[in-house]
Amino acid sequence: MSAIQIEQKSALSPRQRLLKRMMDIVISGTALVCLSPIIALIALAIRLDSEGEMLFKQERIGEGGKRFKIYKFRSMVKDAPKAQVAVNTTDTAGNIIHKQENDPRVTRVGRFIRKTSLDELPQLFNILRGDMSVVGPRPEMPWMVEDHYQEWQYGRFTVPQGLTGWWQINGRSDKPMHLHTHEDLEYIRNYSIWLDIYIILKTPWAVVRGKGAY
Repeated sequence: MSAIQIEQKSALSPRQRLLKRMMDIVISGTALVCLSPIIALIALAIRLDSEGEMLFKQERIGEGGKRFKIYKFRSMVKDAPKAQVAVNTTDTAGNIIHKQENDPRVTRVGRFIRKTSLDELPQLFNILRGDMSVVGPRPEMPWMVEDHYQEWQYGRFTVPQGLTGWWQINGRSDKPMHLHTHEDLEYIRNYSIWLDIYIILKTPWAVVRGKGAY
């Protein structure tokens, strides 16, 4: 997997990076142990609800443009990515919108785990492996970066990509990820380990609200 060329250096100092990684390991490892019964139940529900694998794996862009496989619980019918082009729309400004509230590809179990963000739990493995962080900009799809990103948006890849982030706790609006770059860059400019802790503590309320989750 080749990396997308990002001509910007990391926004984190060596000390910040070490502290962030230590926190990621502790949180993801603890969460995987504590949530293992829930993870097992979701996997079983997906298997009983529809045909296909329990996990959905997709290539994403991480820090510095590095590609990796992101893990999610499968919330759509088998082979749903093949129909992505047919689902994509554009807004009034011509921006690509690739998520739809009433996407016909989403399964019954999928609607529930998307609304509650439980479909994201397998990304704890991505965090433990070092592909992602608990907090950071969401990892984007390669075709979106290659075909639709402007150079200034590459700044969001100067930190590890995250499970939750600044824009998720500040409204989690219906805009797609690539239109939240201003919020991502604000997080990066004001980065501290305390900001990460603040975002983590605010995330459960954002999940309960469920705004923009579909």
